[in-house]
Order: sequence, then structure tokens, then C-alpha cells
Amino acid sequence: MPSSVSVLLYSSNTRTRDQVRLAAGRRPASDVPPVAFIECATLPAVLLALETSRIDACVLDGEAVPIGGMGVCWQIKNEVFRCPPVLLLIGRPQDAWLATWSHADAVITLPVEPVELSTALAALLRTPR
Repeated sequence: MPSSVSVLLYSSNTRTRDQVRLAAGRRPASDVPPVAFIECATLPAVLLALETSRIDACVLDGEAVPIGGMGVCWQIKNEVFRCPPVLLLIGRPQDAWLATWSHADAVITLPVEPVELSTALAALLRTPR
């Protein structure tokens, strides 16, 4: 088991990024290594992090502006070799079909609910790549 895992966290909203980090805590589950977040507020920062860092999972805010997490998810799933699994945060449950279109591996709704986020993130981090 690695000593830590890296999670790319994309949101243009500082409060959303804070909520995700607080909900996940140091480790989202006892059988998952501690999480180190790489925070990004723009698409160029996401692409650079995926190119230069080892990323084990991504959490993308579907409500980010000007480029939402669904579009970012679709782009990285189609352009990044061995793209890490993606947890997509959506604003409304009715948007789940768009999350499917974007190739998200897991979806939860905003506002962030700590147990739901930790459970979904831990499941992605347990998935062998």
C-alpha cells in the first residue's frame, strides 16, 4: 500500500474545494492511504497537473466556471492516457445523465455530504489502475 495517494481537486469555488477537503479528511476510509490534494481552479492547471504529477483520482466540480467539471471530465477521459478515475460533483440529481455522457466513474450531488463523498472517493481509490 502506498504511503499516500494524490487527488486532483478541481473547482473555481474556494468554498467547494474547502468542503471537499474537509469531507474527505486525512483519509476517506481506514483502508485507504492518507490523501494529498492537488487543488486546481482552472482547466490549464488541471491539464498541467495530470501531465506532471501522479494522480490517483480526480474530484471535479460540475458547477465550476467558466468550464464545468463535466466538460473537463469528458476532455480528460478522451485525451489523457490512463486517466485516473473521476468523481463528479453535480448541482442537481437530474444532471446524472450528463455525468454519464462525460464518462465520470462516480457522481454525487452538491452540497457535499461528508459520508457520501468519503464513500465514493474511497471506492475510486481502491480501484486498481
